[in-house]
Amino acid sequence: MADAFLKPARVSDAEWQARVQLAAAYRMFAHLGWAELIYNHISLRVPGPDAHFLINPFGLHYTEVTASNLVKVDVDGNIIGNDDWPINPAGFTFHGAIHATLPDAHCVMHVHTTPTMAVCCLKDGLSFTNFYAAQLYGQVAYHDFEGITVHRDEGARILASSGGKPVLLLRNHGPVVIGRTLAQAFNIMWLVQRACEIQVASQALGELQPISEAALQGCVRDSLNFNPKFGAGEDSFAAMQRLIDRIDPGYRA
Repeated sequence: MADAFLKPARVSDAEWQARVQLAAAYRMFAHLGWAELIYNHISLRVPGPDAHFLINPFGLHYTEVTASNLVKVDVDGNIIGNDDWPINPAGFTFHGAIHATLPDAHCVMHVHTTPTMAVCCLKDGLSFTNFYAAQLYGQVAYHDFEGITVHRDEGARILASSGGKPVLLLRNHGPVVIGRTLAQAFNIMWLVQRACEIQVASQALGELQPISEAALQGCVRDSLNFNPKFGAGEDSFAAMQRLIDRIDPGYRA
């Protein structure tokens, strides 16, 4: 499969591998119903000494994103090299601030799925009352709504609100996930999505059953599948990439 698509000579092997994986992630999001027309973003640090990042071309649906048309930008959102496509300024307002400030923030994801946005619109936010949410206990921060994220100065405030936590719920807006790797960020976002789906479904049925503090702490401690020492979700990301290869391999172009 990989040999069917040629790597451009101008791109290093490490960057090309990152491009292929990021393009696969965009197709995964589309397959899972996490796309939002041409909006929202996944950004990924390019391996190497330069502070460069890959992000989706503005104007393409996630099913149109490929390894070669991903846009490379610097920390200020300036396009590096090929500028066939622009980027969405709103997409890099907080992505750039996070990447620039947190050395381990190699991947930043943002979505507007219905259940995650619904929870972001709740006064009390995420309720740690289900199996998935329990694994996020102590890992979630909030940022108050300021409008559409097109103003650069909000990026610093969003970063400050995150407080070093991997999940930031933008109130009235949607979640942001920060990962040390693409696979880790994907798996945390999947966890956020499932936690919100279950919360929205269970809240409609009645009063939520609380989980004890000890059990919540135990769930976080035992969630080894998100721990870099145990692969940080590389195996499940690889499984999803194999699925995408079977149904939509054009992302590798």
